[in-house]
Amino acid sequence: MRSLKVLILEDNSFQLMALHQMLNANQVFDVLTADSVDAAQRSLSNRGAVDIAICDLQMDGPDGLSLIRHLAETGQAGAVIILSNAEQSVLEGVGQLVRQQGIAVLGCLQKPASVVTLGELLDRWQPQTEDVVEPSAAAPAVESFSQDELHQREAGQSVGESRRYDQWIAHFQPKVSLVGELMGVELLARWQHPTRGLLAAGQFIPQLEKAGLMDALTWRMLELGLTLSTERLHSTGQALPVAVNVPPAMLDQATFVPKLLALLEQFPVCPQMLTLEVVEQSARQMGVVQFENLLRLRMAGCRLSIDDFGTGASNIQRLLEMPFNELKIPAEFVRGMADDRRKSAVVAGAMYIAQKMALDVVIEGMETADDFDALLQLGKPVIQGYFIAKPMGEADLRLWIEAYRRQPPLRTPMQVSSQAVFLEVNE
Repeated sequence: MRSLKVLILEDNSFQLMALHQMLNANQVFDVLTADSVDAAQRSLSNRGAVDIAICDLQMDGPDGLSLIRHLAETGQAGAVIILSNAEQSVLEGVGQLVRQQGIAVLGCLQKPASVVTLGELLDRWQPQTEDVVEPSAAAPAVESFSQDELHQREAGQSVGESRRYDQWIAHFQPKVSLVGELMGVELLARWQHPTRGLLAAGQFIPQLEKAGLMDALTWRMLELGLTLSTERLHSTGQALPVAVNVPPAMLDQATFVPKLLALLEQFPVCPQMLTLEVVEQSARQMGVVQFENLLRLRMAGCRLSIDDFGTGASNIQRLLEMPFNELKIPAEFVRGMADDRRKSAVVAGAMYIAQKMALDVVIEGMETADDFDALLQLGKPVIQGYFIAKPMGEADLRLWIEAYRRQPPLRTPMQVSSQAVFLEVNE
């Protein structure tokens, strides 16, 4: 008989019973069971701390991450076993988060478990915890704007009120595969100023940051992206994947994921159509809330992209720590790679890492036929840049997509390199 006290969090009654029986088969009889986080917390309050908590992740109401945070704050479990249907990369990310909060991780498994596997994990238990790792915090000629211009109306709006900022518009840059398939678009913020004309992001983003309006701009871009994807779904029967940049500071907000999920519910497109591009600006370790939010986004089905890989804090360690789907190689490494072996080596290395980690790759800043030909020797990423298309307004994007669909498919590297892919759309 094992002298262990174990808590099971599982909202499927059959699986809960099966886990209980598996623990009994492994000579563990002091077992607490709960089908919700609230029930688990009540059980811990009534019967005291446990040695090991076996946690499912996805459930109605508060999820398994909420219980894990409670366990870390109260010290009511010495170790955790993660057992879920989530993707393996998500499970590994959860394991990293649990360790960061000072709780030992005995294993992260996809369902279903077995008596033998569970027994092997129980054998790893030692009555001690790992060292706690300190959490972190996250951190650009610009025109001058008055406060009235920046706050066109009242600031501090909710998601639904983000339409107030109707002068903030999106330009869209297509992303295509090497065989010519349209893979989606990235949204790039623009300001259609009533007196100054169309302003690029670099002309106003720094001042929005100082005015505390980056959240409002991001929600505006998210809504515009989901609206475009929905319109394509209605007009063609197929939603268009969209990518939106999210400031790291927004991921520190406990309300970010619930707001985003509420926004997604307003549109008929599935969460997989939305990619959130994240740039890590701090070299310190990611905070717990930000880590939890990234994991919840993946659990909800959204795609995550690590933007500007290889610059700042976006490095291999970040790939190991965080649950990304996609690695985005910035233009600095791509421009001129045809004539620079070092840049070519950097791009090839990043693509190799991504392949081994089962990550998709997007190449930014593809501008010349020479660099495109050089890329063909390295792999088959998704590409975006002026060689394909410049950022454009929504009306021009529709025209571009129709013209692009009439182009002959790009089937082989020789065919690709011998023809101009860029399509100019008259404005």
